[in-house]
Amino acid sequence: MKQYSEQSANCPHCGHHIHITLDTSGGSQEFYDDCPACCHAIHLNMQVDELHKTINLFIDADDEQIF
Repeated sequence: MKQYSEQSANCPHCGHHIHITLDTSGGSQEFYDDCPACCHAIHLNMQVDELHKTINLFIDADDEQIF
């Protein structure tokens, strides 16, 4: 599986189109990034499936999380 993947998404706050570079060398990860347009925090949850060689990226606003 490639170590880096480029994904496109929309900011859950303002809808701005963003490009995200994912580093899959560390396996599944959960992290935050700021939208370059509105500066709000974006919650990113990357799930790496080595068996099927796929990457699933789940994006939501920080205030949409359920604990």
